[in-house]
Amino acid sequence: MTGADIIKQARSQITELTGLSVDTVSAFNRVDGQWHVSLDLLERKSVPDSRDVLAIYEVILDDDGNLVSYQRTRRYYRGQALKEC
Repeated sequence: MTGADIIKQARSQITELTGLSVDTVSAFNRVDGQWHVSLDLLERKSVPDSRDVLAIYEVILDDDGNLVSYQRTRRYYRGQALKEC
């Protein structure tokens, strides 16, 4: 599978499991034979949209694009600057 295929699988599977929509893909890499994809999901829509609540989910897939695990790692308001690690 290509990187684009892995990202498509990650987006599709996390949406199916959580019922949340993916706002953006913020990271993608391969670690110890598994694909790690960080996705920003819209958890709560607000007016104004600067008060939307988003969350970063770390999704891990195997070489076939099967979801191995996922975890919410952080929540934030749209437009909030996140401290870089």
